Amino acid sequence: MAGAAGICVDAQGRVLLAPQGGPEERRAWAVPGGGVREGEMMPDCCVREVWEETGYRVAVRRSLGVKTSSPAGPGRRFELHIFEVEPIGDAVALQDPDGFIHAVGWFRRGQLRDLDFAFPEDRDLILGLLGTAP
Repeated sequence: MAGAAGICVDAQGRVLLAPQGGPEERRAWAVPGGGVREGEMMPDCCVREVWEETGYRVAVRRSLGVKTSSPAGPGRRFELHIFEVEPIGDAVALQDPDGFIHAVGWFRRGQLRDLDFAFPEDRDLILGLLGTAP
């Protein structure tokens, strides 16, 4: 299984996150992303997923690498291609077809330490990308 996610940084140096979680799950902040569709290129998947989950149209700046995990146990591997993206317009509305996204938020570097992340390893990746921004 494979997918893509976009770390969206605006002109003020803030990062866009969405709290995810189903009705019976805890809600935690996450980088918008999801599974690739048949025939879809990873950058296109990233752009689509960010739009679906946040309502923001974005442009891909660059690839940040691939994160692998085994969420469904041994023998099931998920590859997530991570991209740095930038917003190219104002948000329209959440388009999340899965119903796991409930809101979005823009956060400065100093606010990230206190957030509950769905994938804690993403915090360091985001902090590294933001560098010394406040």
